Amino acid sequence: MSDFNDKIIAEFRANGGQVGGQFAGAPLLLLHTVGAKSAQPRVSPMMYQKVDGGYAVFASKGGAPTNPDWYYNLLANPKAQAEIGTDKVELVARVAAGDDRERIWSAQKAAYPGFADYERKTTRQIPVVVLEPAP
Repeated sequence: MSDFNDKIIAEFRANGGQVGGQFAGAPLLLLHTVGAKSAQPRVSPMMYQKVDGGYAVFASKGGAPTNPDWYYNLLANPKAQAEIGTDKVELVARVAAGDDRERIWSAQKAAYPGFADYERKTTRQIPVVVLEPAP
């Protein structure tokens, strides 16, 4: 994990889910996955959007040409946990497609124009992952 992410995670946990800097005021969660290759636990801070029945997260990786590792972790094992504020919730991931993806992605770009910048930087379609409560 990067030192950058380590600092965000520590600040998130120390302040009940709130962080400053570039993420001040943004909806942020800590996504817990299991490494697709390593089978090791991973924690990734990321912005989310509340959607019907769960939370949407975005595999933008700042507009890089490849998807982030956490995306592949969820494809290999869709069971995950997230820290949202001071709560920890059990979730199951699914990749949004079609109109569902477009509606969520459009709302995210409108609310946070940086995501539109990420889209312009890459030729790949940025995956939208919906995290729903585990049964």
